[in-house]
Amino acid sequence: MREFLTRRGLMERRACQGEEVILQCMDTADSLGASGARYQRPYAVPERLDLLRGPSSGTVRLPSHLDWSGNAVYDLDAPGRVVDLYRAVLIEAATPQDLYTYLDERVLRRLWALLWLPAQLRRVWEQRFPVLAEISRITATA
Repeated sequence: MREFLTRRGLMERRACQGEEVILQCMDTADSLGASGARYQRPYAVPERLDLLRGPSSGTVRLPSHLDWSGNAVYDLDAPGRVVDLYRAVLIEAATPQDLYTYLDERVLRRLWALLWLPAQLRRVWEQRFPVLAEISRITATA
């Protein structure tokens, strides 16, 4: 694999079944649109945290609009898988109903500081729910 930088970001060249494939990795937070405004992806946010009453244990299969990886079955009793499910749902939710169905408020509060999330998503949620911002603040200073 050869890597090289361009004006638009890091690119990789890989040989794939005799054909050269170019994968482009861009930091979308730094991508400017034609108008010069930063791209702002819309994220679903619940009306209130107490409406998040999804499962907190057992096995969950996410629908393909939330997880198209082919590994959409999550064991909520396995720490790594519950983090993966929460991250997938938070990032890919199309409506608040997706959040209400698959997320639980107590679990979200417990995991919030551990979740690797896009900065824009974290900012939107923490602005809407100061308790999440406080969790981030406390864990950052610990």
